[in-house]
Amino acid sequence: MKRFVNLFILLLITANVLSTQSVAAGNALKVTGGGTGTFGADLDGDGDVDGSQFGLGVIVQGDGSAKGHFECLMAGRSDILGLHLMSVAGQVANGSVSDDKSVTFSGVGSVNLGDGVIIRGVPFLVRVTEGGVGIGTLQLTVMGAFDGVPGDAVIGNGNYDLPVENVSNGQIEIH
Repeated sequence: MKRFVNLFILLLITANVLSTQSVAAGNALKVTGGGTGTFGADLDGDGDVDGSQFGLGVIVQGDGSAKGHFECLMAGRSDILGLHLMSVAGQVANGSVSDDKSVTFSGVGSVNLGDGVIIRGVPFLVRVTEGGVGIGTLQLTVMGAFDGVPGDAVIGNGNYDLPVENVSNGQIEIH
């Protein structure tokens, strides 16, 4: 067990040094954050204002490649679509920075609908803006699935496009 803890600490230090060197060289951008968000509306008609808990750690390279992890969880205190649990989590592979300073990244992950239903290999796209409560934003699109279900902001394109979610606790940093 002690070896495992030491190896884990060594991996964390190595990842931090590598990401710091990339950012310092000016060819990468780090996007980190976590907290809760709100859509400010009842997307599924159950009487509750919907939102999620989110966590992300992404490094976007100047060539459009990216690495990191994203997770969006709608469970417990934030439900959506009448589901007890819904989560989207996966590895990030691509990213870009827009003129408005927002960062968009994408990858492939799993969608967990609870009750043992997990759909693997689902592409996702996320757009974030920097900031804390009431300033930072997150917008998730699940590609090729759930088109037209409650909460879908763009019906008919084959995707599940959630509306923009505002940070209600925590923050998103772009540096």
